[in-house]
Amino acid sequence: MPLLTIHHKTEYRYVRPVAFGEHRIMLRPRDGHDLRVLASRLEIAPQPMRLRWIHDVFGNSVAIAVFDERSDTLTFTSSVTVEHNPVEEFALTPDDPAYFYPFLYDSEEFPDLQHFIVPQYSDPNGELAAWARKFLDDEAPTPTFKILSGMTHGIRETFSYRKRHEQGTQHPLDTLQTGSGTCRDYALLMIEALRRLGIAARFVSGYLFLAGDRVNGYLGGGSTHAWVQVYLPSAGWIEFDPTNGIVGSRDLIRVAVARDPRQAIPLHGVYLGAADAFRGMEVNINVVSVDQEVAMAAVAEA
Repeated sequence: MPLLTIHHKTEYRYVRPVAFGEHRIMLRPRDGHDLRVLASRLEIAPQPMRLRWIHDVFGNSVAIAVFDERSDTLTFTSSVTVEHNPVEEFALTPDDPAYFYPFLYDSEEFPDLQHFIVPQYSDPNGELAAWARKFLDDEAPTPTFKILSGMTHGIRETFSYRKRHEQGTQHPLDTLQTGSGTCRDYALLMIEALRRLGIAARFVSGYLFLAGDRVNGYLGGGSTHAWVQVYLPSAGWIEFDPTNGIVGSRDLIRVAVARDPRQAIPLHGVYLGAADAFRGMEVNINVVSVDQEVAMAAVAEA
């Protein structure tokens, strides 16, 4: 069970001191059988007048900061150590109720899954629905894993990843028609496509652990990331990452789940001042194993 430490620092800069409105921070990973938070520290400068923690409607940990001080910088520094026991790719057996598609959800579970099954975005000409049906076999039934894996790898292989400077997540039809987008765009496209097949899917925000990258000479790295969870009878919520073609929670550190991407923004808030007061933002993220972090500290002290 590898121990990982996530360092996440976001700094906002302004040309003159400004006041700050309420900020919501979603940076603390979600505990589960595959992920356990061992230590967590959040530092904010200037120090907020009040900081409280809540669980939102999905059970995500959210810190809410209220300020009474003006400043030309606002910095959030999060350090979290987790025990990460990634779940490998799952395999359904012919005895599982969801082995073949179409399948039915249990009548007692369906009311709780309904909001993850009903599409949230328009598809006036049926383009999303038609694209989703491309992953079905010509003759029913289709193995469910074949649909999910095919869609995950299909997005990875046929779409072009591109960074966007616009805030938010683009409409799934824009992602489909342009054949490009960010990880959040890919996740939303897959979610909406699955919902049109009647499969429960939800949005996941978290971190991608880039174990093969080098940071300061040591293996490590990381970035904020987004992917998909799909609910299957007897299997539960399963992770699918269409950006990297990952099935299961390998390399993925889950922070928040939501019905829609707008409900899982890592850091959200406003400043009170002129529009031209904002100078820029810098985000630094590093995910390293605890052993590597100890070795890096020993080198620094030498």
